[in-house]
Amino acid sequence: MSVVTVQLGQCGNQVGHQFFQTLMSDLTSQDDKKPCLGYHSESLRRFFHDPQDGIFHRTEGSRAKVPTARAVLVDMEGKVVQNVASQAKKSGLWQYDKKQLVSRKRGAGNNWADGFHEQGPRVEEEVLERVQREVETCDAFAGFLTLMSVAGGTGSGVGTRITQMLQDNYPHAFLFNHLIWPHGTGEVILQNYNAILSLAHLYQSADAILISHNDAVRTVCSQLATTAKQNVSFQDMNKLIAHQMSIALQPAHLASSGRRPSSFGFMMEHLVPHPEYKLLTLRSVPQVSEAALAFSTFNYRSLVSRLRQMLITGTVIEEGINWHMKLPSKPSPSSLHNKSLAAFLTVRGKESDKVDLAEFDNSALYADWVPNSAAFAAQWHERPFSGHEKTASLLSNCQTPVWMLDQVLGKAWGMFAMRAYVHWYTRYGVTEEEFIDCFAGLEQVVQNYKQL
Repeated sequence: MSVVTVQLGQCGNQVGHQFFQTLMSDLTSQDDKKPCLGYHSESLRRFFHDPQDGIFHRTEGSRAKVPTARAVLVDMEGKVVQNVASQAKKSGLWQYDKKQLVSRKRGAGNNWADGFHEQGPRVEEEVLERVQREVETCDAFAGFLTLMSVAGGTGSGVGTRITQMLQDNYPHAFLFNHLIWPHGTGEVILQNYNAILSLAHLYQSADAILISHNDAVRTVCSQLATTAKQNVSFQDMNKLIAHQMSIALQPAHLASSGRRPSSFGFMMEHLVPHPEYKLLTLRSVPQVSEAALAFSTFNYRSLVSRLRQMLITGTVIEEGINWHMKLPSKPSPSSLHNKSLAAFLTVRGKESDKVDLAEFDNSALYADWVPNSAAFAAQWHERPFSGHEKTASLLSNCQTPVWMLDQVLGKAWGMFAMRAYVHWYTRYGVTEEEFIDCFAGLEQVVQNYKQL
């Protein structure tokens, strides 16, 4: 089953480029002494056009065909999509199709309203044409992976518009939104408004929304730095995000079903059992620098235990896990631990099919109304991931994003009460009533999760 990726805005395009680079680096890793042909072919079929199908071209200056990403690149400033396309081609491992790039000469000015009401409609038809071209080349189409930031104008405003367009035109395809959530202290003065307007609208169109919080990503990158003075770059953060996503989304077998392949659709259906609960969090272990990797050893029991404790405490950061927090002996509404609706574990490496998954069977991990049998699922693959002997990741639909969303809601409400910068949005057609509706909708989401 193939997935079409739509990269939106500067951040979405940079993360998307790093995601495809990580996938291809995994497939060409030197430690792959016994190639898993099924793994390679399934990964290529899922995320790339097979270079043997003759549909797409060779890289310039080379006679060898390379895989072409199943992707559409969108940004209002042409230099962004041109840069990532150029970087992909220079890798010599894969490429973007230049016909799948959509850009204009002017950005959306860090304003969601400009992106959604002005810039978005101007590129909708062109983007839809590029998307249709990608979908038509899929032998079996699973759905969309969209990548965007919610802080600025193009990623948030245009991205929201394009996501709605995808839902309108492909109502039966899975729509998996990956959002980069802004730092708590401002990258953009309007970021709180942009984030609220984006998420409120995306909640109506996306099937699942995976959020990567820049503050948490930066913290992990800082801990992985080889020296205390090393500055964390956006590229470092994008690499970490891409690494974690790739562990979860590369091909695998469903646990307890022999070698039956897992699928994009099964993962989405499992993780979102109710349409009012769409927020996902991704955790992965080990979180270790490449320099330390060669000197480190891991076992599955430890990796799974760490992921479980990270889930219980609500953290996505492995270092400094609070091991003192315990699950109650029976489900309790007054318990302080992070509660979940669903969890999906991925383990990769030799003998990963033998991993004991009993730690996730405890009903206290999950909401009372979710059957234990439906709350947890897992997948595995014996092939080590990209030079890591053993890796594990956990996608969960849980309360972790609530504090982050609650914080941004409070800041946005405070600005709105003063009518600060509201005129920047009303000039593009966003009414005060629309602001209030978005606030109210997300406050209901927060309450729903708090009551698990």
